[in-house]
Formats: sequence, C-alpha cells, structure tokens
Amino acid sequence: MSETTSDTSPVGVSTTSPTSTNAATQKSTASRVAVASLIGTVIEYYDFAVYGTAAALVLGPAFFPSGNATLSTLAAFLTVAAAFVARPVGVMVFGAIGDRAGRKRALFLSLVLMGVATVGVGLLPTYETAGIVAPALLVALRLLQGVSMGGEWGGAVLLAAEHAPPGRRALYASIPQAGPPLGFLLSSAVILPTLAIAGRDGFAEWAWRIPFLLSTALIVVGLWVRSRIAESPVFDERSTGDAAAPRFPLGALVREYPGRLLLGVGAALGGSSVYYLATVYSLSYGPSALGIPQSTMLTATSVAAAADVAVTVPVALAADRFGRRPVMLAGAAGCALWALPMFGALQTRDGLLITGAFTIGLVLFVMMFAPMAAFLPELFPARLRYTGASATFILAVTLGGGFAPLVATWLTSHWQSPFVLGLYAGALCLVSLGCVLALPETRDKDFGV
Repeated sequence: MSETTSDTSPVGVSTTSPTSTNAATQKSTASRVAVASLIGTVIEYYDFAVYGTAAALVLGPAFFPSGNATLSTLAAFLTVAAAFVARPVGVMVFGAIGDRAGRKRALFLSLVLMGVATVGVGLLPTYETAGIVAPALLVALRLLQGVSMGGEWGGAVLLAAEHAPPGRRALYASIPQAGPPLGFLLSSAVILPTLAIAGRDGFAEWAWRIPFLLSTALIVVGLWVRSRIAESPVFDERSTGDAAAPRFPLGALVREYPGRLLLGVGAALGGSSVYYLATVYSLSYGPSALGIPQSTMLTATSVAAAADVAVTVPVALAADRFGRRPVMLAGAAGCALWALPMFGALQTRDGLLITGAFTIGLVLFVMMFAPMAAFLPELFPARLRYTGASATFILAVTLGGGFAPLVATWLTSHWQSPFVLGLYAGALCLVSLGCVLALPETRDKDFGV
C-alpha cells in the first residue's frame, strides 16, 4: 500500500497505518488529529460549563421557584446530576458505535446531540411562562447533554492516542484533556461580560440565554472540524475478524475486566470531585453562603482553569518519560493534602488567596488527570477500548463530580464551614491514590492489541 497525504485531504487522512509511515509524517498527522479532537472537546465542554454556571446562578429560581433559595438551587443542581446519571447511557450507545463502527462516527454524532440539547435550553420558556412543562423540558434536554458527554471523552482521547507516535501517547492524548478547562474559560469569557452588560437582574431575566444560543456557531465549527478527522488507524486495522468488537461491548467489558473497570473508576474519582467542586459548586456556595462577590469567584476559577491548561502538556511529557503511575500518585497525594487549605481559603473571602489556593489545587488535579487520558485506554484491548476508557472515566466523573454539588450542598447545610468540602474531596483523593497503586504501569503497552 502506498503512502499518500496532501494538503487538500481531510485532516489526518493517510492511506497507511502509523507503523508504515515515516516519523515526520506520523507526528504531523497525530498533531493535526489531536488539535481537531481538542476543538470539538472544547465546544462540548463549553456547553456543559455554561449549563453548570447557569445552574449555579439563575436556573433554580427560573425553573424551580420555591420561595426557598436553597431548595431552588438544590433543584437546579439535581439537573446537573441528572446529566451525569445519563452519561452511562451515552457510554453504552457511543461505546458500541465507537468500538464497532469507528471512533470518528461516534464523536461526530455526540457533538450533534450536544448542540441540539444546548441550543434547546437557550430557547426554553421558564416556569413563570409554561409552568411544570418548563422544568420537565429542561430535565429532558439536560439528559440529552449527559448522553452526549458519555461518548465524548473516550472518542476524543482515543483518536489522539491511537494516532500518536511511539513514546508520546500521553502527550497527544492529553491535548483533548485541555478541553474541559478551555471550555470553562470560554464559557466564562461569554458569561462575565454578559453579566457586566446586562447586570445581575438582566442576566437572571433574559441574558442567561445568550451563552446557550451562541453555541450554535460553535457547533457548526465543531462539526466541520470533526468531519475532517481521520479514523483511528488502530480501529481500521482491528475492526474485522477476531479483533472486531463484540455486539455488546459494555457487557463484554464487565465480564472480562471487572477489576480494571472498578479500579479505573476509583483512580479518576478524587480528581473529578476537586474539579467540579471548584468550577461548579463554589460559584454558588461562595456568593450565597460566604458573601464572596460572584465576579471574584468566576475570576478565581478562571485563573485556576488557565493554569490547568498551561501545565497539561508538561505533565503529560513527564508521564511519557517517567510513567503514568508516578505522576498520578504524586497528584493524588498532593490533592489529598491540599484539599483542606484549598477550600478552606473560601473562609477568608479574599479573592487573591482563593485564586492562589484554587490554582494550586487544579495544577495538582492535572497531575492526576493529564496522564489519565492515556492510562485508562491502555488498561483495555483495542476491541473494547472506546467502551472501557469511556466507562471508567464517565462513571468516575458521575460519582465524583456529578453528585459533588449535591453532596456538598447537604454537607454545608449541616456544617457551615468550607473546610467540610476539603474533607470530602480529600477523602475521595485518597481512594484514587489507593486505586492507582493497585493498577499496573501501562506506558509500554502495545496499543495495537
């Protein structure tokens, strides 16, 4: 088979597998695929971050008016959790598509579904206009968002990892991992000026819809980018015969790899709690319980997210050089120790201290999560890799992140101190530490099997 690439070909398209191309061509192809995967992931996580921020700021009174601010906020956070509950459905649906029909197709469809759901939220009537129909539609669209996210992460990191040149798998897989903080930053870049222009009352009344509706343009860009991504060469080589995925990949995964599935979930549990408590729950808790200005909390989390992006590549390079486990173990131990001062900094109400504490916390989080993009897929064979990577990550994010705002709301209602958030997140990080210790090093795994 001859090797052909050209500037007019779709992004990353090559007529040969990476094993038969020269190193320069493989590196160029892998870079373009990784960046294309990142763009789509940023858009999906922008949509998700916009919803999380809106839930913390306005969705409670707009869709769940109760006369009690805590109950309304709790109801809004329940819709956040609902999307996480729906993510395992996305794992089943998109995992089967990704393992049987291709990573590219699953990613494209997940972005279409996310776009429909996000724009739909921006067009919804509120409870005042439509009554009980409004929250029912909100929950339905939120569930669709969750299903979409169930297929997003696994496909994005797999396309990047399975195109990566030898010895650089963690690096290329980590590039889509920058999608969540970049999506959060993009959402903040839209929400902060919208808040400033419309004011808090105007934002709560109508301007909260703007970030959702702006997603239309982003989705169009994302679909164009994803239409140009090449299929994974590993999938192309192993999509037939004995190497083909079973009819129901999730069932095969549970039967054949139950231990790795559970330990993989535990490995990602602590980092998920740290990230979602910092970027979702604190946006509501800081202003409502501690009187911290909303702009201060948004600024603090945005600076921390920017630091998250900045250290992702250096951390991934360390994981390629020293192994996945040493880097993740250092991150888990650091997060377990830092969780208490990180969230305790909220008690000071000092914007600079909060920003510094959150920045250190999310840098430690990256040490846990940047290598995870290569580590979790490396735990499973190619025929089950989309489902295996997605299932471990999504279940961890659901349990550790999706329910974090609900658990945190309950904890802070009984113990009126932000230190309780640190105890909760720190305990989950210790669980992750133990699970990573129990799993093998995967840096040298043959990714073609």
